Amino acid sequence: MPERSGPGFRRRVGPPSRRARVALLTLGVLAVLFLLFVMFAGFWTDWLWFRSVRYSSVFTTQLWTKIGLFAVFGLLMAVIVGFNVWLAHRLRPPLSAMSVEQQSLDRYRSGLAPFKRWALIGVSLVIGLVAGAAASGQWRTWLMWTNATPFGEKDAQFGMDVSFYAFDLPFYEFVLGFAFSAVIVSLLTSALVHYLYGGLRLQGPGRRASAGAQGHLAVLLGVFVLLKAVAYWLDRYALAVKTGSYKGVSGWTGLRYVDANAFLPAKTILFFVAIICALLFFLTPVRRTWAPALIGLGLMVLSAVLIGGLYPAIVQQFQVKPNEQAKETPYIQKNIDATRQAYGIADAQTTQYSPQGSTTAEALKPDAQTISDIRLLDPNVVSPTFQSIEQQRNYYAFPNTLDVDRYGSGTDKQDTVIGLRELDLNGVQRNWINDHFKYTHGYGAVVAKGNQVSDKGEPVFTESGLPATGALGDYQQRIYYGEKTTSYSIVGGSNKEIDYTTKTGENKEYTYTGNSGVSLDNPITRAAYAVRFAEPQILYAGAITDGAKVIYNRTPKERVEKVAPWLSIDADAYPVVQDGRVVWVLDGYTTSDGYPFSSKTTLGTATKDSLTNQRGELLTVANQVNYIRNSVKATVDAYTGEVKLYQWDDQDPVLKTWMKAFPGTVEPKADIPGTLLPHLRYPQDMFKVQRDLLGQYHVTDANSFFNGSDIWQIPVDPTSDTKQVQPPYYVTVRMPDPQVTSASFSLTTTFVPNGRPNLAAFMAVNADPGPDYGKIRILKISGDNSAPGPGLVQSTFNSRQEVASQIFALKSGGDTELEYGNLLTLPVGGGLLNVEPVYVRGRGAKYPTLQKVLAVYGNDNVAFENTLEDALKKVFAGAAPGTTPTAPSTPNNPGTPTNPGTPTNPGTATGPGTATPGGTISPELQKALGDAEKAYNDSQTAFKNGDWVAYGNAQKALGDALKAAEAARGGSPVQAPTPGATPGATPTGSPSGQP
Repeated sequence: MPERSGPGFRRRVGPPSRRARVALLTLGVLAVLFLLFVMFAGFWTDWLWFRSVRYSSVFTTQLWTKIGLFAVFGLLMAVIVGFNVWLAHRLRPPLSAMSVEQQSLDRYRSGLAPFKRWALIGVSLVIGLVAGAAASGQWRTWLMWTNATPFGEKDAQFGMDVSFYAFDLPFYEFVLGFAFSAVIVSLLTSALVHYLYGGLRLQGPGRRASAGAQGHLAVLLGVFVLLKAVAYWLDRYALAVKTGSYKGVSGWTGLRYVDANAFLPAKTILFFVAIICALLFFLTPVRRTWAPALIGLGLMVLSAVLIGGLYPAIVQQFQVKPNEQAKETPYIQKNIDATRQAYGIADAQTTQYSPQGSTTAEALKPDAQTISDIRLLDPNVVSPTFQSIEQQRNYYAFPNTLDVDRYGSGTDKQDTVIGLRELDLNGVQRNWINDHFKYTHGYGAVVAKGNQVSDKGEPVFTESGLPATGALGDYQQRIYYGEKTTSYSIVGGSNKEIDYTTKTGENKEYTYTGNSGVSLDNPITRAAYAVRFAEPQILYAGAITDGAKVIYNRTPKERVEKVAPWLSIDADAYPVVQDGRVVWVLDGYTTSDGYPFSSKTTLGTATKDSLTNQRGELLTVANQVNYIRNSVKATVDAYTGEVKLYQWDDQDPVLKTWMKAFPGTVEPKADIPGTLLPHLRYPQDMFKVQRDLLGQYHVTDANSFFNGSDIWQIPVDPTSDTKQVQPPYYVTVRMPDPQVTSASFSLTTTFVPNGRPNLAAFMAVNADPGPDYGKIRILKISGDNSAPGPGLVQSTFNSRQEVASQIFALKSGGDTELEYGNLLTLPVGGGLLNVEPVYVRGRGAKYPTLQKVLAVYGNDNVAFENTLEDALKKVFAGAAPGTTPTAPSTPNNPGTPTNPGTPTNPGTATGPGTATPGGTISPELQKALGDAEKAYNDSQTAFKNGDWVAYGNAQKALGDALKAAEAARGGSPVQAPTPGATPGATPTGSPSGQP
């Protein structure tokens, strides 16, 4: 029969052929298998990574907690909704009782009839899956509730332990929210079923609901109102952590007068009203009428408006506003006390300070060490200098911001600027083999003195070269884990990596021997990583041999965040060379937003400063907290990637809670290596959060806080164009406190009054581990003092004619650029010394060099000289040498000038290696006394010449010599020797044989 065709003719298409059906089925199965394998690859590679770093318990704890929450709450939601749908269907009226409207739905009921059971199961499971997925995201809330540790502190309103608000209340609110969701979904689905099967109708005369539908829905509404009663009760306690804005504090937290005297009783009344209303709903099936329940519901809504809304407004208007200060000060005081306690600033010591415009030699003596350790090398400016001088090869790079640390001991201990020569793949020919097999690591640390530069204005390196040599000695220099190392590498096996290139151009090769990474010997593992990294070559590349391992998640911050997801990690990791290893040190914070009465702060805002973009990271962007502790010190080995977590704050209840949730992950403080301890420091982000709060919360009196007349601000960084606030600076400084006898490594900042440019306060925290670690000291500038703030200091520099002319000359008509280094403010000699290094970058130059030093003391003593020494001589020109310094009362204060006293007779000391009763002294003691005499003479010479740097160094040497003499004598105190006296001679006028 001829084939028919033509307009209007539609070819009849039969079912697809068997071959086509098989092909489609095969493609579908393959697609499903691929999706399943992608999901498996993510899970499997995560498990392998956690196992490789020996934190598998973190992975399993999270996994089982999420699975448990998903299963329990998902199943609970499915059962609740499914039961109510089943019950609604069971309570349907007979067909004969249905109205015409309901009978019109018969075709829907008929279509659904064959699938009712499956529809019920399917709807319940879908709703359960959604609820379970939401519940699994609350794993932190669950773990904190089940492992809660008491704070031992009670809130000022209800007398509840703080742990109730930090750990219990969030979980109760989560469960309450889940219950509300279950009731609302059940109510909606039940109403739909009742309508579909005739239990509810919208039109026609007679009853709108059958008896079964009425009773069912009434009970559900009663449960909803009962839950609302529970919510009202919990809302009473939530008032203690309620956040609003008050007195310029955007995150003000806690009850105020209207909360305690209007909202709190209103919530209590509404709680009882809601219970009564719920009982009326429960009685509806018995009374067969909605009227009492609906009236009760209306009264509850009206009560909520009048008691919960109008009444507090009346109290605020007619009781609080006429006498606000008297009404609010008790609650302001609660907020002040709680905020200072929650942020660790309750013990901040504030003293009045009236900086003088000039000083004397006598006043400068206690601050000799501060002056000698002034840091000229700005770690935020000299990275290009390190890069140009010490990069060595194009595939190495230094971070944009270097780090400040302390190295050496005794007189050799000094602030240093350190950076690691990390891998930079932008400097190599990019291909898969080079990127992931050949160029795998950086090499060596580069260290420079913080307080010195060469005659060319370049850093004075104490560790440099490739391989690096210098003061750090022998250590593993390969950097496989670093801040700039963001891609994966495949190492080990027979792979030969580029270790480094010699001066002659020879490539030294190396094969990784560390225990880091995940083995790729298993084909399934290789396939999983091929999917994870979207790189199919991993599956079949011949370069991957037996024993090869993949290393990834290589930045220190990323590794610590992954093994400790309950910590917030400081944005600034810094390297330390100790015990022959390079380790990254990171500070971990435990936080909470549930500390009652403590005002909240946004971490991303509080930690932002002019260096944020240069450092590239914030602590967190939008996380609001009102409690923070630097509870953990973490280390990441730069060669093996090994992560260690050490308990730093052993009193922090939040850390104790997480340690119970993840046992064995945090090691005790006592396990911190002794060689690492001196390099630990007070963290910057913690300090930034504290200084942000102290701008207002340095005021401890509620009446003064209410008046708001003493608000401080962090000054804008005058050396930056970002218009952001000035960052804090690590310096060695002695605070002008009678209890502080020597300078210490500290983190410092300044404050200016709100809207004014003069200085309001100077703040420093002791950053050196020890008994004084974390002690915050604030020098509050007297109100009648016109000490300039950083902005005014910079203006003073730029407005002086002699300075301006030299700056113009340095710029050479635009051929060079000036870069201002960190503007350091230091309290010395009873006044304030401001020092700022000035770097010059010539046209075409790759890096800046330090050419000038700006210094100002008071308002009028300004210097712009080639060296720090010359600048200090000029600003301290009036500080002529005065009387001879007095002797120290104890020999262990190297920072205080000493006077040669009368040496005691060492002949009475006993013990091995010490003096004998006949007056003979040991060689050790003789050497120590000789060193002390030399150091004293050097300090006197430097003092007379006004060379404060040399004076500070000599004072430290004197202190070390006296300590050595004390040790040689078996612990007996030793005074400084008289210049020219014979060591060991019996002093005139001293009873022989007396110590």
